[in-house]
Amino acid sequence: MSARVVVLGTGFAGLTLARALARHRREPQLALTAVNRQNFALFTPLLPEVASGALESRHVAEPFRTSVPRARFVLGEVEHVDFERRSVSTRHPVTGKVNGIAYDQLVIALGAVSTTHGVPGADAHALPLKTLNDAVRLRAHLIRSLEAATVADAGERRALLTVAVVGGGFTGVEAAGETFAYLNRMRREYPALGSERVRVVLVAGGARLLEQFPERFSERARAMLTRRGVELILRDDVASVDAGGLTLKSGVRHAAKTVVWAAGVRVPELVEKLDVPHAAHHAIAVNADLSVPQRPGVWALGDCAHVPKPGGGAYPQTAQHAVREAALLARNLVASLRGGATRPMRYRSLGMMASLGDREGLADLGGRALIAGLPAWLLWRAYYLSRLHGAYRKTRVALDWTLSLPFPPDIASIGSSS
Repeated sequence: MSARVVVLGTGFAGLTLARALARHRREPQLALTAVNRQNFALFTPLLPEVASGALESRHVAEPFRTSVPRARFVLGEVEHVDFERRSVSTRHPVTGKVNGIAYDQLVIALGAVSTTHGVPGADAHALPLKTLNDAVRLRAHLIRSLEAATVADAGERRALLTVAVVGGGFTGVEAAGETFAYLNRMRREYPALGSERVRVVLVAGGARLLEQFPERFSERARAMLTRRGVELILRDDVASVDAGGLTLKSGVRHAAKTVVWAAGVRVPELVEKLDVPHAAHHAIAVNADLSVPQRPGVWALGDCAHVPKPGGGAYPQTAQHAVREAALLARNLVASLRGGATRPMRYRSLGMMASLGDREGLADLGGRALIAGLPAWLLWRAYYLSRLHGAYRKTRVALDWTLSLPFPPDIASIGSSS
C-alpha cells in the first residue's frame, strides 16, 4: 500500500513534518511531495539578526532539496486546491507553467504573511520584516540612511537617524533591540555625524509589550529596552505612514525615514478562500488531531491553522508550537493510513526567549525562572543554534556570531532599499 502525501509550505511546520515523514520506512509507503514558492526554508527567528548584520542572509535559509533528499520538491505558487478531485494546482515562478499534483493526503502549512491592517501609507512606506528579502532590504536601508545623514541638514539628519518600529510582539521587540544596538555600533564609523544620537521608537497599541505572554516577561522586556534607550509608546496605534515618518491616532507625529512594520500577520489569501471551516482571522479551524473537519485526508498546522487547546482557546502561532504540531501530525497521518487512532494536540510551552541586542536577552523557563541579560542572550543563541539542521548551517551561523563579537559591523550597502 502506498499513499501520495502533498505538503503545502516548507516553513517550520512543513519542513519538520516533511523530515519526520521522510524518515518513515514501514508500511504504508509514502510518496512525499513538498510545494513552496521558494526553494528554501527560512529560519525566521533569526531575521532580526540578519537585518542587524550579525548573520549572513544565506546562513538562515535551508535548501529543501538537500534538507529532505528523499522527498520530491516542487517550486511553485499554490493557485487552487480541488478537494473533490484531490489535486493541487501550482504555478512555477520562473516559467509560469501551471502544474497539477494529485494527492491522497494533503497537509496545508502555508504559514502567514505580513499585514498592515489597511493603515494609510503603510504598504508604500513601511518596511516589513517577514521574509529574507525584507531583512536584507532593511539592513541596506539603515546603512544608506546613515550615509545620507552625513550630508543632511540638522532637521533631515534627525529623521534619518530615527527608526520607528511598529508592533509590540516578538518581532517588533527583537527588531527594536537589535536595530538600536546595530545603529549605535555602525554610528562609530561615521564621525561626520558628530554627537548626533540614533533614535529607535517602538510603537504598540496594547497596554504592554508581548501581551500574549506573562506580565512579568513583558514588564522585564520593557524595562530592559527603556534602560538601553529605546523609546516606548504604548496604548497608541498608527494612523498613517508617509515618506517622512508616521502619525499616531493620538495626533503625535514622529519624523522617521525608517518605519519597520511588525504589527501583525494574516493567513495567505488562498487559505482564506479555501472551502474549509475557518476560525477567527480566517485561519483553518482544525480538530484537536489537526485534521480538517468535513475534508477527509486533509490536515492543517502552523500559522495558518487554529489549533484548539484543551479547555478553550487556541495554541499560539509560534515556531515552538509549529514544531510540536508537526511531530504530532506525522504520527497521526501514518496512524490514519493504517486505520489506527489519532491523538489530540497536548502541549505545554517550554518557555519563551527574546534577544534584545547588545548581548542582552530575556528568557522565561516555563514559569520556573526568569533570566535576563548576558546569560539569557547566550541561552537564546544556544537554543536556536541547536534548532538549525545540519552541521554545515550550525557551523556557519556559529562563525558569523563569533566574528561579529570582536569586529565592527560591515557597512557595505548591498541590496535594494527601495
